[in-house]
Amino acid sequence: MSSTAFTAPKRNHRWRVVDIVVASVIGVAAGLIFVVWNSAYEPLSAPLKAALPGLQALSYGMWLFAGVITALVIRKPGAALYGELLAATVSALIGNVWGPLTLVSGIVQGLGAELVFAIFLYANWRVYVAVLAGMGAGLAMAINDLVLWYAGADALFSTVYVIASIISGAVLAGLLSWLAARGLAKTGALNRFAAGREATVEA
Repeated sequence: MSSTAFTAPKRNHRWRVVDIVVASVIGVAAGLIFVVWNSAYEPLSAPLKAALPGLQALSYGMWLFAGVITALVIRKPGAALYGELLAATVSALIGNVWGPLTLVSGIVQGLGAELVFAIFLYANWRVYVAVLAGMGAGLAMAINDLVLWYAGADALFSTVYVIASIISGAVLAGLLSWLAARGLAKTGALNRFAAGREATVEA
């Protein structure tokens, strides 16, 4: 048997022009979804907040998916941060109640997801890694929010908020982003990416 039989293919972590273009499209599209969610989240999260303060964060994962799905498609270092920050920038430019601090959230949340993909050396794109990345983004969001918006909150609120943020990140940003990326790949739209080629092989 050849000595190269078990040699893993070399991964190229350099960004191509197509990577930048597609990541930008995803980031802008996610930012527009953020704009819609900026208005829609309050009536949806209000019952959760009324039931138990801090539980409203269960709906906040919708602000976390941009980084995860961008990373799942592009599969290059920095993709999660780029996607989340670009989406936050679009949201801030169009206008929201948080203003420039939206960019701070985008950076922190993007880094939360980015760190998980980095731990796996940008080589593992299975569903559990996507879920962990969503959880990382959720934890980062919770810490950022507790510092910027809920300073002095009591232990119960803080604990509930952190747990709810992590769960929301796992499901809305992690699992749903993985399913969306897989679905997009199966359409053939990602044939120039590893994610698309994997879907073709599995089909």
